[in-house]
This record gives sequence, C-alpha cells and structure tokens, in this order.
Amino acid sequence: MPKGRIVAGLLAPHPPHLIYAENPPQNEPRSEGGWEGLRWGYERLRADLAKIDHDAIVVLSPHWQTYVGWHFLGVPRFDGLSVDPIFPHLFRYRYGLDVDVALAEAIEAEARSAGLVTAMMRNPDFRVDYGTIVSCHLTNPAWDKPIVSISSCRSAAFYNIDVMQAQAVALADATVRAIEKSGKRVVLLASNSLSHRHFTSEGDVPEDMSREHVTSHAQHLWDMKIVNMLKSGRTREVVDILPEFSSQAIAETDAGSFTWMLAALGFPTYPAELYAYGTVIGTGNAVMGWFPKEAP
Repeated sequence: MPKGRIVAGLLAPHPPHLIYAENPPQNEPRSEGGWEGLRWGYERLRADLAKIDHDAIVVLSPHWQTYVGWHFLGVPRFDGLSVDPIFPHLFRYRYGLDVDVALAEAIEAEARSAGLVTAMMRNPDFRVDYGTIVSCHLTNPAWDKPIVSISSCRSAAFYNIDVMQAQAVALADATVRAIEKSGKRVVLLASNSLSHRHFTSEGDVPEDMSREHVTSHAQHLWDMKIVNMLKSGRTREVVDILPEFSSQAIAETDAGSFTWMLAALGFPTYPAELYAYGTVIGTGNAVMGWFPKEAP
C-alpha cells in the first residue's frame, strides 16, 4: 500500500454568514448576498482543491469544545439540522455528511498511544457543530468526500495557550502517522478565524455591507501581521506568537486548530496562498492554503 500523505492544509474560517449569503438549498433563511470578497476567495480555493486528488477531509473545529481530551466522530453517517445559537435567523442548515471512521479511529489510536487523552464519539444522534459544517461546506459544498471531525480540547481553559499548543503539536504528529499508515491522500482544515471580537449589535439587514468593518484598528494590525508572516513562510514564528495574538486579538487560534494544521504540515517555510481576507461582524477572516509538493 502506498504511503498516505497530506495534500493540502487550509485555513478555513467558518462564519455562518457566508453560507447565508450564498443561499444554498440546505439553509432555510434567504439573503441578498454579502461578504463577497471572502466568498469569492473560497471559490478560488475550491477551484485549486478540485485539481488535487484527495480521499478525505480532516477538520478541527473550535466549536466542538471538549474539556476532557480530544474527541473524534465515530459514526459513519450524520444527518440533522444545525441552528446557530447566536444567529438562528441566518443559519438553519440541514446537513448530511459521511465520516471516514477508519481514519478517525486510526488518528485517535495514534494520539492515545502518544499519551493524549482521547475518545470516540459513538452517539448517532450527536449534533455536529456548525464550525465543522460551515468550513466543510465552504471548502466542499458537494459533500462528496468523507470527513474526520476532531474536537477542540480546551486545555487553554484549565492551563494556558502554551499547553494548548503543545497538545495540538502532539495531536498533529499523531495525525500525520495515522495518515501515512492509511495510504490516503488527505486535506486538513483549520476551522478558525483570526481576530474574533464581534460587533454587539446587528442592523436590520444583516447583509448590508455598508456596516461591515473590522472591530478595531488594533485587530486589523494584528491580523495583517499574521497574514504577512504566513505569506512569507514564517509559520514557526507565527506559532511562537500565537499566545500573545490569541490574547490581544481575542483570536480563535486559542482552540489549537491552526497550530495543529501547521504542525502537521511540518511548519512550512514556503509562502501560503492567500485567497481572501475580510471581516464578518467585525471579526477578521483569512482564507489561506498550503500545498506540499509530491516527493520526487
């Protein structure tokens, strides 16, 4: 069996507004559009991803929060209705997704053998979190690839972000080992925004782009610092300053997903592909990709 490999790593933010704006048949609310820059960036990402043969998508979401270990979906099929608790008027999404249970179990076993606390989630009625759903939809709206969904073990809540990052790196190593043994070609999704301080009120028309801007200039400066470092291939330096960035910009990088993805890619030194940067209700969102080259 050929050795499996990671064929792409993507920073895939998950504002539910982007699905609302696209009016897919799965989502009940209808919109007039909005957030086009980010949505067009996702379109360009999908066009590049369509050129790459891959068997599965592995996603780590900040919105599946587990406080005892890393959890993995362990049921072959999930169908249900996802309703965003803050934006139920924008996101009521009827989902159906397939899980690569064999790959999920393999990553879980590797992580457990490395000393991490893990669990398989075997409840067929489990409601899949919207971070997983939105990132996977925006990356692959056809839903024709099975996924592996990993929870965010909230070590930052009990310890600090440094502990969270150390655990995320250990999980990344386990993810790589499992993928290599599986023989599969896999895409990794870090489902998180950058700066994440929200507006506290909403206009009468949510998709009115005349109201959309970053919440503060300080957030903008932080986001641009991180994006420019990633464009320059300085991923290790980015991970080094993520604790400060996460604290100062209220960033979703405290969930471990971004560190996990970059570590699994071996902290790439080549430039990231920037598809889009934009704000959603004041939060900073970058759609970015890393595409490791095949070994000769």
